[in-house]
Amino acid sequence: MQGHGGHAHHHDHAHHHPGPSDKRYTIAIALNLGFVLIEATAGVFANSTALLSDAAHNLSDVLGLALAGGAAWLAKRQASERRTYGYSKATVLAALANALVLVIACGGILWEALSRLFAPEATQPLLVMAVAAVGVVINGATAMLFLAGRKEDVNVRGAYLHMLADAGVSAAVIVAGAAIWLTQAHWIDPAISVAVVLLILWGTWGLLRESLDLALDAAPAHIDVGAVRDFLAGQAGVLAVHDLHVWAMGATKPALTAHLVRPEGGDDAFLARVSDEIAQRFGINHVTLQVERTQRDDCAECD
Repeated sequence: MQGHGGHAHHHDHAHHHPGPSDKRYTIAIALNLGFVLIEATAGVFANSTALLSDAAHNLSDVLGLALAGGAAWLAKRQASERRTYGYSKATVLAALANALVLVIACGGILWEALSRLFAPEATQPLLVMAVAAVGVVINGATAMLFLAGRKEDVNVRGAYLHMLADAGVSAAVIVAGAAIWLTQAHWIDPAISVAVVLLILWGTWGLLRESLDLALDAAPAHIDVGAVRDFLAGQAGVLAVHDLHVWAMGATKPALTAHLVRPEGGDDAFLARVSDEIAQRFGINHVTLQVERTQRDDCAECD
């Protein structure tokens, strides 16, 4: 395919299969919103700030799930004349918001836990343990809803980590309740809460960093840009590769554009073969290549 000035272009827009049904977001929101009401009520009756702070944490997760579900719905909408890339980027923005919400929630829990560590208050450990056990079941079951697709989609992984973290917090509350019941040492509750919060923050850091990188159009972490450049430069007749860009149009949609300096040009067969190999080797299905017929003596990039 020949363009103006000896340029050739090839676009490969592969069809992507839709992810798991968005109904899992609706189910997760309903389950967790119901548990928030139960946990907050129990926290008041048990005089347990651990339960109340965990309820606030779960409420922030409901917001995160709503963001993630809304973004997944937006990602399936067709592109328009104005938004030519569609709405896939919403999944990245939701993952970033999800990570930030979790960090903020952890900050609130840490503040409350430290306050209770220096001024412990009596609680009802058996009620705390019972409610926390329900939390483990609900949060664990919700996390399993997002088990599929978590490795490929940062948005799904954000929801999965949220729910897994909540299950961990609830399990820690059970341990704290049992220890308080056996020893009457009420400082155990906030001490365990501090440890759990630090563990959650450690697990969230990777999600925050990856989602921020994708929001800034950095190359997806699993794609070696140097290897992509070497592959393109190694094609027959290619003297140089420049203006190579690899970014994510959505949480699971990497894209690539590049200029190939090739004096003999490139026909449809050449462009199709290179694009197909890029898809197979690197998992990039949205490829745009421009071939330049520049001679070596006129090629600044060839040096």
